[in-house]
Amino acid sequence: MSRLSLRLLMVGLSSLLAACATGPGPSEVATKDTSKSFNTVVVDAGHGGKDNGAYRKFGGAEKLATLDVAKRLSRKLRESDLKTVMTRSTDVFIPLEQRVAIENAQKNSIFVSIHFNDSRRRGIRGFETYYHSANSVDLANRIQSKLMTIPKSANRGVHRANFRVLRLAKYPAVLVECGFLSNRYEGGEARDSEYRASLADRIAEAITEQRYGAGVYRRSADVSPTTTPNESTALAPAKLRSAR
Repeated sequence: MSRLSLRLLMVGLSSLLAACATGPGPSEVATKDTSKSFNTVVVDAGHGGKDNGAYRKFGGAEKLATLDVAKRLSRKLRESDLKTVMTRSTDVFIPLEQRVAIENAQKNSIFVSIHFNDSRRRGIRGFETYYHSANSVDLANRIQSKLMTIPKSANRGVHRANFRVLRLAKYPAVLVECGFLSNRYEGGEARDSEYRASLADRIAEAITEQRYGAGVYRRSADVSPTTTPNESTALAPAKLRSAR
């Protein structure tokens, strides 16, 4: 092979590799930008059933706190004339593959996954919001900004992540970490129904403004979602549980 032919071959290989790097890889999909036109919100309560998620004495089981916030969020979004689909509405286990299938089955939608954080270092606290596709950045920033209006909140920022429910989403998708159950303060707050209502309210406000513009969201009187006696007890503050 001549030197010129070898050089042309190397240039061709470099161009091919560059093209592969800019497109979606085999384990991710190209997203459609519905961040301003969506009419459906897929609300995902993290964990569930056999999967407790984080489980700390300060904050209890993550799966119950996420479900409570997700139910409140779904109701608030419906009041703002948005259709909602929940990946789970009870304490059941839903595999990640099924969550991805649910989110991608909804046309003209966005996906919002609710989680609580955990750390071995009890002093760490704060909100985090994650995204994967560029079409999701604006929504992630808006949600994080609204959460920061909650008194005594700590900002741990907005980050790109490779979580499966984000990486495989066909539409804008974000994952919200609503504080650390391992932190004494935030774990205690996660057990408080008014605090969970505040979390749902701020996320709903961000989503509604993302779709319709600033100033259109109207807070309503919060009503606790329906829970089973076991769920209600598990989410109650320790001082109330000890009195039952």
